[in-house]
Amino acid sequence: MARREVVGRYQGSVFGLAWSFFNPILMLAVYTFVFSVVFKARWTAGPDVGESRTQFAVILFAGMIVHGLLAEMMNRAPGLVLGNVNYVKKVVFPLEILPVVTALSTLFHTAISLTVLVVAFWLFHGYLHWTTLLVPMVFLPLILLGLGLSWLLASLGVFLRDVGQVVVILTTVLMFLSPVFYPLSAIPEGLQSLVMLNPLTFIIEQARAVLVFGHLPDWFGLAAYMLCALLIAWAGYFWFQRTRRGFADVL
Repeated sequence: MARREVVGRYQGSVFGLAWSFFNPILMLAVYTFVFSVVFKARWTAGPDVGESRTQFAVILFAGMIVHGLLAEMMNRAPGLVLGNVNYVKKVVFPLEILPVVTALSTLFHTAISLTVLVVAFWLFHGYLHWTTLLVPMVFLPLILLGLGLSWLLASLGVFLRDVGQVVVILTTVLMFLSPVFYPLSAIPEGLQSLVMLNPLTFIIEQARAVLVFGHLPDWFGLAAYMLCALLIAWAGYFWFQRTRRGFADVL
């Protein structure tokens, strides 16, 4: 089902699945031009001239990938059951796998974007950090968190049709309240603790650490995040299973 969803997204187009590569390449090119050429933006102050050309775009793209993973899972979740009414009414079907299918489809596009980012970093700098191999460990807690929220939102979307609109707004707000376009150090110290409550902030910082700066991740922080993500995933799955009996009545 995940493979069908990935292929079906580009079905009928001339380039087909190749669009999954073209989209992140185009976005990275746009980020590089706008921020390094037009705005001449730099992530940190200092004499590093190389950073001013491409580093900001690479760092920004890493944050956008993390946000895109969670945002797509959350935005699509409220319509998962609504878009598969036949599975609810006519077929004995494990509805709980619908968020998993969406997660796998989203992971495919995230993996493509990460590949583009890694290749771009190598082209810009001529080397790769060995810590890039730790990227899956950084993203795993976020995937579990996304699954838990997807189960919850998929259930709520059946009973409350406004959930989909609210989630779109929420994911947009999360993007601007997380360090995607700016470093965490740019936020006043008194507000940094509040920004860290954003589920995207920690993962964005860790993804940049292993991908861009070559640092080891915060293992203790990842373990704590993983524990919270497992609890949310269990709670979301439990809620979905308890409420699924009422789906057919509503639909």
